[in-house]
Amino acid sequence: MVISSFPDLKAMLHTLPPKPAVVAAAHDAHTLQAVFAARRDGLIRPILVGHREDILSIAGSLGEELDPDQVIDAEDDASCAGRSVALIQEGRGNILIKGMLQTGTLLKAVVHKESGIRASKVMSHVAILDVPSYHKLLYVTDGGMVVAPDLEQKRHILKNAVDFCRFLGYDRPKAATLCAVETVNPSMPETRDAAVLKEEAEHGDFGPCVVEGPISLDLATDAQAAQAKGYHSPVAGDADILLAPSIAAGNLLGKSLYGLAGGEMAGVVLGAAVPITVNSRGATAQEKYWSILICAAMN
Repeated sequence: MVISSFPDLKAMLHTLPPKPAVVAAAHDAHTLQAVFAARRDGLIRPILVGHREDILSIAGSLGEELDPDQVIDAEDDASCAGRSVALIQEGRGNILIKGMLQTGTLLKAVVHKESGIRASKVMSHVAILDVPSYHKLLYVTDGGMVVAPDLEQKRHILKNAVDFCRFLGYDRPKAATLCAVETVNPSMPETRDAAVLKEEAEHGDFGPCVVEGPISLDLATDAQAAQAKGYHSPVAGDADILLAPSIAAGNLLGKSLYGLAGGEMAGVVLGAAVPITVNSRGATAQEKYWSILICAAMN
């Protein structure tokens, strides 16, 4: 299966029951607009953690009713993060949604050795992009968590992304390990990493998937460019996952596709017990909604 756009993904979910979700620091209009839209669409059943009075006031201004049991009062950011993670630990949520608090504060509670919900050695970020010029969704990783991943960390980042796509229904995700060139160059360590990851994928280390690399961005996303350069691969011009060599490359790529290329973006952190939405505090309600949609789609 291939998902061509966020609306197409949404159309696929109408038969699934809503998933319980915990919203950390829910006292924010854009966050609540997205959460209530997802609730109306049958995607989630939210528990809202944060400033109770502010949450109730915003909900009232949006014309939304709340059961008192759905709102849990928490004063500061650390309390919001800690209480939200505790609710996940208690089994009351299958999704953790970031509201009006810093990502670092939320993730500090997530990775806490005693009370956290970390499930993988490496947690990583995936930016999911619906770009007008591309024929399906793109999954860019990691532009938000691991600064300068070594080969072992890239293995985990790639596995997180491949598993994520399979959770969404992809039978055999296609991953491009991006580099500036298509051949191994001793002066570019990322090209050696890419070649190793491709070989390991061929041996089945990442489960059902196709991994190509080293491969440049144009060849991974443009079949005509690949044909012109004589580059033959099932990933060429048809990549699902774009594995960036560093956080800087991943961040720049994601933001350029989102901003300059006119794409729509969702953001998810993987490697915890549940998927976590981590949109910017300044993100639009629509962007936050797409992130919730992606998490609700994970089976």
